[in-house]
Amino acid sequence: MSGHHNDRALEVIAHEAAGFIAREAGSNSLITVTRAIFTSQSKDRVTVFITVFPDDKIHAALAFLERQRQEFSDHLKKHTRLRPLPRIEFMQDDGEKNRQRIDELSSEV
Repeated sequence: MSGHHNDRALEVIAHEAAGFIAREAGSNSLITVTRAIFTSQSKDRVTVFITVFPDDKIHAALAFLERQRQEFSDHLKKHTRLRPLPRIEFMQDDGEKNRQRIDELSSEV
């Protein structure tokens, strides 16, 4: 896959993850997909990064997404042309959380 195809595949995965989560997740928290990246040289693994509001629901959100991983893969098979499908993992986006904290601190100054 070329660089453009890699970028497009990641965009598709992030977009589909956002839609899937919006449909399947409960209303106890807001789960936002921030980005997706390949986490292996062979491009067979993708990590989808999320943020969760409120913060104390992150563990429940990650547990939910872990339980839904196969359903999400099935969703990707039905709604995309990505072949072969990479293994999807979900992870908290600490970079986004840190950026938000910096914004909060800078607005206090």
